[in-house]
Amino acid sequence: MGLFYNIFVALFSAIGMPTSSSLPMLAQLQLLEGAFLFGGIISSVKTLDQFMTFFHNPSNAMIGAVVSTFMLSGGCFFGAMGAAWYFGAVWAVCGCAMQSGAPNMACMLVGRIFAGFAIGILSMTVPLYNTEIAPPKIRGFMVGLNQQMIGIGFIVANWVSCIPRRSAYMINSDQVGYGCSFLNGNVSWRLPLGLQLQARALTRHQRWLLEMNRDDEARDVVYKLHGVDTPEARSAADLEFAQMHDQIKADALVRSQSVGDLWATPAMRRRTLVAVGVQAFTQFTGINIINYYGPQMYESLGLTLGQSLLVQGIYGAIGPIANLFFIIFILDWIGRKKPLMFGAASFVALFSILSALVATFPPGETQNLAAQKAAIGMIFLMSVTFSLSFGPVSWVLASEVFPTRMRSIGTGVATCTNWLFNVVLAETSPIGMADVGWKFYLLFVCLNAMDFIIIAAFFPETKGKFF
Repeated sequence: MGLFYNIFVALFSAIGMPTSSSLPMLAQLQLLEGAFLFGGIISSVKTLDQFMTFFHNPSNAMIGAVVSTFMLSGGCFFGAMGAAWYFGAVWAVCGCAMQSGAPNMACMLVGRIFAGFAIGILSMTVPLYNTEIAPPKIRGFMVGLNQQMIGIGFIVANWVSCIPRRSAYMINSDQVGYGCSFLNGNVSWRLPLGLQLQARALTRHQRWLLEMNRDDEARDVVYKLHGVDTPEARSAADLEFAQMHDQIKADALVRSQSVGDLWATPAMRRRTLVAVGVQAFTQFTGINIINYYGPQMYESLGLTLGQSLLVQGIYGAIGPIANLFFIIFILDWIGRKKPLMFGAASFVALFSILSALVATFPPGETQNLAAQKAAIGMIFLMSVTFSLSFGPVSWVLASEVFPTRMRSIGTGVATCTNWLFNVVLAETSPIGMADVGWKFYLLFVCLNAMDFIIIAAFFPETKGKFF
């Protein structure tokens, strides 16, 4: 029962559903669409003819702004920075409503900022929350559920949004599509953006309750998380509670409230650089460029828009399957460092092959079906590789590397780093892909080669350790 309750709480914290009415509720409301964490719904919406026509065919730079304002200009970056302010759902409802009902591009951009602020709060608090409720031996699995729900969110986003009514796969019909593509007019893009409006709540966890001197409630939560059906289980739960109680009461005397404390000692500087580094390196994999601009990438390989969106939908389903296998069977067995090294080395190889294929067989100039399939295969392998490495591990390592007294501030800074590099790549990628083509992929070859060296030389192994 204890393991089931652990998983239940962690899973539904990742999607923002209520966990148990018998426990006190956080003031913070969380988005049901927390799984759409990285803005997956926009990747298909922004390719629609109805969307482009309504906003007067915005330039590549403006499309980049639509994606990136969600993440930086008051959006996810500052949401992660200010995650101690609890009412993220208020911002989310305002932002989603403004996007769905936008009469012009200015309203769309402001709505993206508001929604981004809310998701920034969620992206920092959910991994932190799951880290603090998880026993060390299954911490990787518990925190990895966050990435699992992100992947499922991308599946929903890809299939709720649409493919144009004219499709190369339907010869005798002029209407076909998925999800909202069956709708006419602007509702085809307004509806998927409006589906993000629901909200839910989370339970308080035992560490917070101890910090608030509510020890009896904290003990009850520990019992629920462990399950105390046998004397041995109760004894183990009491031992963990005693250790946690003593550590948190001691930490409370020196708890940090300053970002500067992350750099106060050599040991803390190393922890901070590891957490910041793993989040930056996650963006250097280039995976979110595929998530945001996948349809454009597939079109650059010679596919039609309809084919591109269909392939993007299939692509989005591959990652969560690999991620689920990884967090259940591998992550808490093999550790954190080796998967990161595997991921960086694999991305070097995959982007190198992709660059060579596109350079040798330029889409539009040559009609080589085998090369086209091979290039798409490389992109699919990138999704699998990410789900076996940086996807789940980045959230786990960035939260568990800090001691309890620094974990909230440290995780917030690491998450801000993720969004900072996310927005830089989201803003520049459509311009880079349009201007330099396949050479843009060489950037990720170099970045991942650098990541491999740094991870191998400086990253610690944190599997199973209690902080």
